[in-house]
Amino acid sequence: MRNKILWSLMTFLAVAVALYAIGLLVNPDLRPPFIQNLFAHFPALTPLHFIGGAIAIVSGAFQFVPALRRKHLALHRLLGRFYVVAILCSGCAGLVLAVNSVGGLYVQLGFGLMAIVWLITTLKAYLLIRQRQVQAHQQWMIRSYAVTLAGVTLRLYLGISVLLGVKFVEAYPILAWLCWVPNLIIAELIVRLNHRDNKPISHAGLPETP
Repeated sequence: MRNKILWSLMTFLAVAVALYAIGLLVNPDLRPPFIQNLFAHFPALTPLHFIGGAIAIVSGAFQFVPALRRKHLALHRLLGRFYVVAILCSGCAGLVLAVNSVGGLYVQLGFGLMAIVWLITTLKAYLLIRQRQVQAHQQWMIRSYAVTLAGVTLRLYLGISVLLGVKFVEAYPILAWLCWVPNLIIAELIVRLNHRDNKPISHAGLPETP
């Protein structure tokens, strides 16, 4: 029950972020200044980053549903392909956007390294499943999706910083790292815990209940 609740919350937030990204694409009035700047200077890469990220964050969430893997393996594989291609597109575009992002070197390094880690963890997961190393594939998918969830944590932290009255220019350099590094640390703890207990992966990367 706990795992299902956590997965449901994660998926709800993932869908919400995906819808927000689509909203930014179709309605320019919703775009904050730094997003407007991205669209103005990178009119092709910015939509690619947003669309790819939206597809990845939603399709990735359903990859952790055990019933989908057991009963609908073909759908699981199809969603996996969507996930990988979406991240390849969004990650490469994101790397270019990161190098040119506002906020200075600290922000550029934070988002740039995130894009690189996102691409590496995803490609590693893909190559492992091609080699039929299922458990290792699942472990790297947890790491990959932890970085994907930076789309959720970044917006949560931005909202918290606004509520606390922290200026955007002060918060953004910190959030460029805070939105994904703790996610990856938590993912690594989950991977190691599951490996130690030798338990299969379930909702949100948590061990399945017997």
